Amino acid sequence: MEIQSIIKQMTLEEKAALCIGASAWSTTPVERLGVPEMIVSDGPHGVRRVPNIHEMASESLPATCFPTASCLASTWDVDLIGKMGQALAEECIALNVDVVLGPGANMKRSPLGGRNFEYFSEDPYLAGEMAANFINGVQSKGVGTSLKHYAANNQEFQRFSINAEVDERTLREIYLTAFEKAVKQAQPWTVMCAYNKVNGTFASEHYNLLTEILKDEWGFEGLVVSDWGAVRDRVAALKGGLDWEMPGPQERRVQEVVTAVQSGKLDEAILNESVRRILRIVSKAAQTPKGGEFDVEAHHELANHIAAEGMILLKNNGLLPLKNQEHIAVIGRSAEKAHFQGGGSSHINPTKVAVPFKELQARAGNAELTYAEGYPTDDSFRQDMIDEAVTLAKAADVAVLYIALPTFKESEGYDRKDLDLTDQQVALITAVSAIQPNTVVVLNNGAPVAMSAWIDNVAAVLEGWMMGQAGGAAIADVLFGKVNPSGKLAETFPLKLADMPAYLNWPGGAGAVRYGEGLFIGYRYYDAKEMPVQFPFGYGLSYTTFTYSNPQVSATTFKDMDGVTVTVDVTNTGDVAGKEIVQVYVHDKVSGLVRPYKELKGFAKVALEPGQAKTVSIPLDFRAFAYYHPEYGQWITENGEFDLLIGASSADIRHTVTVTLESTLDLPCILDKESTIREWMADPRGQVVFGPFYAMMESEARKMFGGGDERYGNEGAIGMDIMEMFNDMPLVSVLMFQANALPMHPEDMVAGLLQQVHKA
Repeated sequence: MEIQSIIKQMTLEEKAALCIGASAWSTTPVERLGVPEMIVSDGPHGVRRVPNIHEMASESLPATCFPTASCLASTWDVDLIGKMGQALAEECIALNVDVVLGPGANMKRSPLGGRNFEYFSEDPYLAGEMAANFINGVQSKGVGTSLKHYAANNQEFQRFSINAEVDERTLREIYLTAFEKAVKQAQPWTVMCAYNKVNGTFASEHYNLLTEILKDEWGFEGLVVSDWGAVRDRVAALKGGLDWEMPGPQERRVQEVVTAVQSGKLDEAILNESVRRILRIVSKAAQTPKGGEFDVEAHHELANHIAAEGMILLKNNGLLPLKNQEHIAVIGRSAEKAHFQGGGSSHINPTKVAVPFKELQARAGNAELTYAEGYPTDDSFRQDMIDEAVTLAKAADVAVLYIALPTFKESEGYDRKDLDLTDQQVALITAVSAIQPNTVVVLNNGAPVAMSAWIDNVAAVLEGWMMGQAGGAAIADVLFGKVNPSGKLAETFPLKLADMPAYLNWPGGAGAVRYGEGLFIGYRYYDAKEMPVQFPFGYGLSYTTFTYSNPQVSATTFKDMDGVTVTVDVTNTGDVAGKEIVQVYVHDKVSGLVRPYKELKGFAKVALEPGQAKTVSIPLDFRAFAYYHPEYGQWITENGEFDLLIGASSADIRHTVTVTLESTLDLPCILDKESTIREWMADPRGQVVFGPFYAMMESEARKMFGGGDERYGNEGAIGMDIMEMFNDMPLVSVLMFQANALPMHPEDMVAGLLQQVHKA
């Protein structure tokens, strides 16, 4: 397809129409010029392909329902996520889909976010790695992806209109980083804008986000598509960088674009650029032949494997894996009615479903299994169900409780009101564990739940997540030890709702939500507060044990652009094969701006046989040590020492290695009239120019305020160390107090100093 030639031949009306959908799921074809339609489909953990592209919500064609993102991220296995992406692409090809709408790379700002099951993590590095490998997997087969929802879409409350108020540094370091990694490492075919406003501007019209950062700075080559119904003003959105509006058709919007160009309100060059981007992706999509079938059984088995890798053993007193039990009481309606996906746009029509109870039966050997429903579908309280469950559990050797967070508490479209299971479920766990010490709780949920009321009384807890259509088999495999659990948390489980970082700023009101916690979300916050949690980020148990030894770095002193590689030997010291996830966090010992105590910057998952040892290598690049400085408007590094923390979780650091970084950046001087004395002395140019005056100024200040008089000691005549106050005042303000002793007016003196530093 010769794109520039086609653009020259297109009418204004055809260009405008191409930038708006032809249906709920397709682009507008230009048949006379040989431009085909392109079909997209909901994702991201399965292909939700509706038979009629003009319908939004009809039952979709059967497809594999893979585990949702909260489970995927818990695998910490980037290669496995890539394989899932390839399988999704194969299903897209079979179902005539050109672009799957996913993955979601938004941060889990709060565990209450209703759509958190579709998002990877509270940590931008981990989320970015997962998203990039998902995208690379899908696109390796000639099918596109849509990285979403860009940006700051972190809640469902008023998600179509809420204004996310977030400072630039927090936006860059927390809420944009995963998108940046995915774009730079994988170049998704499309990026989907969010519904919400960001600092007063709708994401669909946000020139800084869509054009300056995404396209110009990060080098995004694809098209920007709206979330469905996110565009308020089509012309403003085109100017902002929104190429393709969905859904369609919308004749009124087409005419608005045509009129805007004709009147001069919209430069046709802007429209042409969006047309070019759309045609480029339509052309790429057309190069992949569609049709055929996908391997239903193979994809079901892959879904099983992913689910098993993502499940997390949160507690185990030694009861698991189950063995030699003669009577197992299986309790909980989700054992019979598998709860394996969330509600909303990602809801998949599965090809088949592994029923947890049947999967247990298939692996239980001669053991007797009995079943009680335990809790109803609604929020009613049923003591009779609890009584039945207690009777079964009392007669059994072990009770396995399947507890699913119901859809009326967790789904796209609305946020959770609390972290709790239902009252019935809490009472059920409490009653069963009171009479049966061998109680195992299996959770099916998309986000953290509170456990303080019952966790001390149960023998084991398995976080099964929304585990996809094969998850019932994966749970059984873990419970009986066919699979050694190796998942680790991609988000913190707090003890209670009031502990969460965004608690005082959630969910906002009067049309706005303030990201008042700034950089400190997830483990960054709990570290800063030294606050206990139920389970820390990166945590997960195994049926074996691992030791870490011989930590090494490729260089103890290195330049920022060269980076450094961390190595550590990991040994399986237990009796069964297992997998360990090694995590490397970076701690900046001294920094110009406040930084979180530690931040994840690398990880690796390693498989080990009993007694086996392997050396794990984890490279750290420039960005592992940099932070975004809003005054410089860029990522910067600073000379100094960094601790590299090697751990099994954010709270289980096994080794620390200290390295020294040498920054290669030649940063411009940012001193101005309002810069403080401390800032002048911290700036290399400022110190050279201002340094000679500092001692004289200090002497004058102590004379003026009595600090040089032995009668007052260090406190001075006004009972304070005057320089401690002065150091954090603007230089011009301090000089005002000494104006009579200066050869010129303080403002003129500062202006002269500034002229010198900016010439240097």
